[in-house]
Amino acid sequence: MRTTTCSLLIFISLLQLTVLVTTEGKPIEEFHSHRDDSPKAFSCTTVKATGTLASCPAGMIATGCACGFACGSWNIQNENICHCLCPIIDWTLARCCRLG
Repeated sequence: MRTTTCSLLIFISLLQLTVLVTTEGKPIEEFHSHRDDSPKAFSCTTVKATGTLASCPAGMIATGCACGFACGSWNIQNENICHCLCPIIDWTLARCCRLG
């Protein structure tokens, strides 16, 4: 009996969430489609380099980095360069994006 009741409550919650997302999403889409200053395109690429630095192409900014040897310590320099901070790194990856 508990399993049936629990399943029914989960189903009702998901149904309410689906209705909420569907009804609230439309006005937001309409708002963005009528704005003149909203970005028209968002393009990204990935740049991989050997060593501790990976640079984005001109006009793009780094939005995230990844480092070899399971290094999770990095920073972004000058908005377009990924710099891995671990002492031994074989590769650095930069996720580079452009708006507009």
